Amino acid sequence: MPTPDVPVVPTPTLPPLPTPTVTTPVPPVLSDFWGDSLPVLKPGNNRVPPAGPNIRQKGSDTFWQRDGGWIDGDYHPHAITVHAPATTLIDLNRGCESFDAVAGVDDATLSPGRVVFSVQGGDGSTLWSSRALAVGDDAVPVHVPLTGQKSIKLVVTPVNGIWSALNVADWAQARFRCS
Repeated sequence: MPTPDVPVVPTPTLPPLPTPTVTTPVPPVLSDFWGDSLPVLKPGNNRVPPAGPNIRQKGSDTFWQRDGGWIDGDYHPHAITVHAPATTLIDLNRGCESFDAVAGVDDATLSPGRVVFSVQGGDGSTLWSSRALAVGDDAVPVHVPLTGQKSIKLVVTPVNGIWSALNVADWAQARFRCS
């Protein structure tokens, strides 16, 4: 008896599986904006705000953007200097990661008074605060995360009444790190 032919079934070939491409997320490039070089926007300026942080001058708020300040005999560059009491409003105008500085009473101060430095969020909440500082005290480091903030206030408040208003206060090495 003849043997029946068994049909040969070809083995299917599957296409090769694609190799997944893993793309590592690239963190945003951070830019530093120094306190002594922030643009100043005065009331009534109907200009488009700058792409980065700026100081919004309100009313009689006075401040000086200085190359640096002297705190307890040490020079610190990039200063925003004020007389207490003072509130300096900073509009961030972009996503910012942090504000870093050293805060202290400038060596040019003649008053024996003390001041407290604080950083407030746009909603008025306190994000950072110092102990009371006087002329001759070491500068204190400031580090404030800014994620989610649209603006902040740099506040210097006298502790000892009116004589503290003669205090010259420095936010030195003032740096805004933004994406």
